[in-house]
Amino acid sequence: MEIKRKRYLDQLIKLKGNGQVKIITGIRRCGKSYLLGTLFVNYLKSQGVVDSQIVKLDLDDDVNMRFRNPIELGKYLRSEMKDPNQIYYILIDEIQKVVPVRNPYLHDNPEEKISFVDMLNGLRKQPNADVYVAGSNSKMLSSDIATEFRGRGDIVHLSPLTFDEYYEAYEGDKRRAWREYIIYGGMPRVMALKEHEAKAQYLADLYRLIYLKDVIERNRLKVDESVLDDLLNVVSSAVGSLTNPTKIASTFQTLKKINIKNETISRYLDCFIEAFILNKAVRYDIKGRAYIDTPLKYYFSDIGLRNVKINFRQQEENHIMENVIYNELKARGMSVDVGVVTVRQKNEDGTTRQSTLEVDFVVRRSEQCYYIQSALTVGEESKRLQEVNSLNRIDDSFAKIVIVKDDVFPWKDDKGVEYINVQDFLLERINKM
Repeated sequence: MEIKRKRYLDQLIKLKGNGQVKIITGIRRCGKSYLLGTLFVNYLKSQGVVDSQIVKLDLDDDVNMRFRNPIELGKYLRSEMKDPNQIYYILIDEIQKVVPVRNPYLHDNPEEKISFVDMLNGLRKQPNADVYVAGSNSKMLSSDIATEFRGRGDIVHLSPLTFDEYYEAYEGDKRRAWREYIIYGGMPRVMALKEHEAKAQYLADLYRLIYLKDVIERNRLKVDESVLDDLLNVVSSAVGSLTNPTKIASTFQTLKKINIKNETISRYLDCFIEAFILNKAVRYDIKGRAYIDTPLKYYFSDIGLRNVKINFRQQEENHIMENVIYNELKARGMSVDVGVVTVRQKNEDGTTRQSTLEVDFVVRRSEQCYYIQSALTVGEESKRLQEVNSLNRIDDSFAKIVIVKDDVFPWKDDKGVEYINVQDFLLERINKM
């Protein structure tokens, strides 16, 4: 089984030699070490880079424990760069293991610390050093890293496998691959496990033993794990549906008899977003060109994590498909919102009322914009008209697409709306997106 991660490898190749520190972030166990230590190393060697130019260090290995001191790490890396006329590729995995230490040169200021960021910023100034790091947990979240490097680092955010990556490594036909993907998701290790029990146990352990503990540790939360667990259960059940912290707090009050403030719910959800477990899509008024704060939608970065949270119940394929499409669009580098179209409709008595229609996704990259609906079927004309009602109310010239589970050839209707099968969309990357 070979997993290629081409879109991320291409990003690293594009950033090679740019004088910045390349920082690979992402949810744990999504393949960061494999991308850096195997795929990128293989690429370098294919370009004629020899072993002596690749300084590769795994700080999770106990034999490298002394390099968890940033001063010792810096000394070692510089000692490996023996030839000033050679480019050295510095590849450090599990960089978060480096612990800040007191600056030994400032005796009058014992509080000043030296961190791995200080070390990397110094190392990147070496004209023959090209620096790449990967890491996990709370210290490697992109928002923190971007702030600490102050524009001196480029972030490559790695996601779990998208369907095209999954299928490329899958041993079987496309339909079977799709069935397994929408149940177990795209964590690379899951693909190597054969039985449902093993896959389910792996995903459950990832969540409880790693992700949940990281969220609590990073944010120093003084809350019972069961509350956070219940919160994700609620969000899991509401994937693809509009919700907000007030509604979720009401659910806790009704079902769990627990009073939690709306602000607290919102903070907990943001913690899961920062840990790359959840994403959120806010609503955008297409005609009014304005954002609407609430309600909004939450999606899981990996659909397998969503499914294991509710013990693989609630397998509504329409909501799962919507989550998968959202993840694909984000992986393609798009900004993704939930669209709202405000319309006026006539009542039977001749008066008018204002209502809103939803567009599943308003997708942007640079100057390009796409409106996308996700639908299981448009086989019946009444169903098709229902799905495109909101799209037909948008009067600009941007592409309008309906992604369906139906096994159809791509086609356009007389109003220019495109229709495509979900697997074709995920695998072929049509519409130049």
